[in-house]
Amino acid sequence: MTPQLQLAIKLLTLTNIELESYISDALDKNPLLTTAESDGPTETPSAEAPPPSETDGLDALLGREPQAALAESPLDLAPPDSGGRDEGESGFEGGGGALANTSASSSGTASSTGDGEGFDLDRLSEDGLSLHAHLAAQAGMAFSGIALTIAEHLIDLIDDAGYLTEPLETVAERLGVAPETVEAVLTGIHRFDPTGVGARSLAECIALQAQEADRLDPAMAALIGNLDLVARGDIPGLMRVTECDREDVMDMIRELRRYDPKPGLRFGGEDAAPVVADVFIRRAPGALGNGKNGGWRVELNQATLPRLIIDRDYHAVLAADGSKATGSFLNECLGDANWLLKALDQRARTIVKVASALVVQQAGFFEHGVSALKPLTLRQIADAIDMHESTVSRVAANKYLACDRGLFELRWFFSSGVASSAATASGEGGASAVAVKDRIARLIAAEGAAVLSDDSLVEILTAEGFDIARRTVAKYREALGLGSSVARRRARTLAEA
Repeated sequence: MTPQLQLAIKLLTLTNIELESYISDALDKNPLLTTAESDGPTETPSAEAPPPSETDGLDALLGREPQAALAESPLDLAPPDSGGRDEGESGFEGGGGALANTSASSSGTASSTGDGEGFDLDRLSEDGLSLHAHLAAQAGMAFSGIALTIAEHLIDLIDDAGYLTEPLETVAERLGVAPETVEAVLTGIHRFDPTGVGARSLAECIALQAQEADRLDPAMAALIGNLDLVARGDIPGLMRVTECDREDVMDMIRELRRYDPKPGLRFGGEDAAPVVADVFIRRAPGALGNGKNGGWRVELNQATLPRLIIDRDYHAVLAADGSKATGSFLNECLGDANWLLKALDQRARTIVKVASALVVQQAGFFEHGVSALKPLTLRQIADAIDMHESTVSRVAANKYLACDRGLFELRWFFSSGVASSAATASGEGGASAVAVKDRIARLIAAEGAAVLSDDSLVEILTAEGFDIARRTVAKYREALGLGSSVARRRARTLAEA
């Protein structure tokens, strides 16, 4: 591959945020490059083209003549070691929102597979003070001398959730002090705000909060010491270890719910990395959705990218020097600038082309939601737009699409399929695994008093036309973070306490 083609492929894999940083570096290195917002007379090079829109991609898919030809050097090149494999489905349907230049935390996108905790503004302190700064301020008032040094070191070892991440013996050995001294300092930190900070386990964190509330009697201590039984909802087992009747056990469990298992998260940690849409999918004005493309417009997000141009006047001023060294330098800068503009133009058109093909293939999702999502592979899109599978894979990597249903990673639209009688009748390849997961989640959310077993879920899904095995239902349920019917029944018993 030529260096210019390597550059084009590199730019194709970058997100808009990463590309903005790359362009900023290029502006610093190349004196001939400038932006349209800069002062001074400039001339737009012939390589620059108007911002791509859905016509650049959908026209080709719908058999119409494209409005502009692609750049001379195609990006569709598969290196020998590139597999271009489809990595399968990930994530679930995001919440609806207004179509805008959206940014969100990664855990709030459809592709996130985190622990289920949403972004909670109440966890942030009003003044943005970090947990470590808050603890350091208290340590300065509570300790002095060697004790302050030990306290500062321990605070550095406390994670964002408020837990101490290293054993005290390791800390004592590192600082050259007795473990008892470190233990005494940690005991002082345990009295800091927020209560429970510096704990070495969940049980210790809860116990510190119960002690602060003057609720750490022997029965509560026994309950906290057997949190595994609480998690399983084993009320008879808890009655045995606490030597209390059922009513007292349920009362202690209600008390337990009021404690914070991650007290450190009330304070600001590291800033969440922004997720900015690379592509917008909008309903075309007046479209009724009865065309092949469903009446959708595909547009690049141009808001995060500066409009690059070449400063011809500055080039003429430098060229007036007449020296051979200056001429060589200017030729190199001019060549790099032209190649960068061509690569950026090709990147934009390739992304729009892939996104347009995706809209055609997943038109049902944009019209009706996740239940209409179809199985889709990278190869299907590659064949539709006559590109290599690895090129589509590069476009789909770390790119996000914003539509009126939310913000989604492009990879989310590629998933395996489950056989469906309805899909077979219509000549399609089945139902998307993501759609089946969504259906399972909805069934469990609405199960009511009668908790559905995996066998019951299979019967319901089979009646709805899905050909699915019990082990597949169990796999999808676990991927959704949903427990078995036994675990859900116990959790409901605890919730009703």
